[in-house]
Amino acid sequence: MLIAPDSFGTTMTADQAARAIADGWAGRAPGDELVLRPLSDGGPGFVDVLHAALGGTLHLVSVTGPLGEPVDVQWLEHNGIGYVESAQACGLALVPDDRLRPGEATTRGVGELLVDVRAKGLRRAVVGLGGSATTDGGAGMLAALGMVPVDAGGAPLPDGGLALATVAGLLGPAPTAGPGPGPVAAAGSGPVAPRPVAPRAEQGGAWTELELVAATDVDSPLLGEHGAAAVFGPQKGADPATVAALDAALARWADVLAASTGCDLRDHPGAGAAGGLGAALFAIGAVREPGAAMVRRLTGLDATLDAAQLVVTGEGSFDWQSLRGKVVTTVAGGAVERGLPCVVLAGQVAVGRREAAAIGVDAAYSVAEHAGSADASFADPLGTLAALAGHVAGQWGRR
Repeated sequence: MLIAPDSFGTTMTADQAARAIADGWAGRAPGDELVLRPLSDGGPGFVDVLHAALGGTLHLVSVTGPLGEPVDVQWLEHNGIGYVESAQACGLALVPDDRLRPGEATTRGVGELLVDVRAKGLRRAVVGLGGSATTDGGAGMLAALGMVPVDAGGAPLPDGGLALATVAGLLGPAPTAGPGPGPVAAAGSGPVAPRPVAPRAEQGGAWTELELVAATDVDSPLLGEHGAAAVFGPQKGADPATVAALDAALARWADVLAASTGCDLRDHPGAGAAGGLGAALFAIGAVREPGAAMVRRLTGLDATLDAAQLVVTGEGSFDWQSLRGKVVTTVAGGAVERGLPCVVLAGQVAVGRREAAAIGVDAAYSVAEHAGSADASFADPLGTLAALAGHVAGQWGRR
């Protein structure tokens, strides 16, 4: 049996979840051979999962965290590629609930990570997106790379998505070699000088001298009811007024990126990932690959699926976002291809049976429901997940 979960939000890593499921399952069905394959969709655990599967060298660096405080981050070097996890630099897990500041949190640390990748001599970087505490459209990342968001007077903006309400352009180096900073591009009016401040998206990552890949956990656009602020802002502490203000600020930011690059990226799939960090990466030439599909490929998950008879996957919340290319969908798709049953264990389940069946999930079980309440499950996440796994093993395991 294959056990292949994602992380359960901020409560447990994918590895911890896999071991808890295995412990509970083995207690009820000791005859089952269990194979553990923790996974990631580009969000939390991306680097750990890839390091466990690929090996390589971990580099430790201190970068700016989401609230401006230094955090220690690891990125992975393997076969000339740097794998960066945005959640380590600006993740929700780094911010206590009583300090959530969705309008001020920054992605600056992600840019600092890319600077370190470049400094090590690498020319290709993969950025895993997801699980962020930020909604700054990647403005902090660009600032760390030398592309500074400025207001109409040319003054640098403070960090955070709300500050983008007054963004008028980008100040930074030219996209090709040459001395001096580039011009300011005025929002909504196109570049104010003959050469743009940023390269067109199809020209590649000229800003960073890196070929960039954005491993996105969602395909959300930047703006609107399915965008970065509306969908993910409340998870980061944004009330309705703050969500509206952030969406408006990101709309202005999208105008600046369009004026600077010649490409309107606001509706690009994945532009809303990690609080809009995807949009900024696409603006400097990143290409997109769904994170879960990338991890499936790099970890050799298909070979493990070939030998399995039952697949168990899971995540913190099995909801509508799960149906759009996240780990559960990717694992279930691999199971369907082989005619294998697939079972989901999740902290909470908000997907109906018909929707679940449509992606290849035979049954979905909620930890909160089995434990009696969400509070009970959060009080002992590992124990309650193991208990649910034991219960499910009574139905699906060998006896």
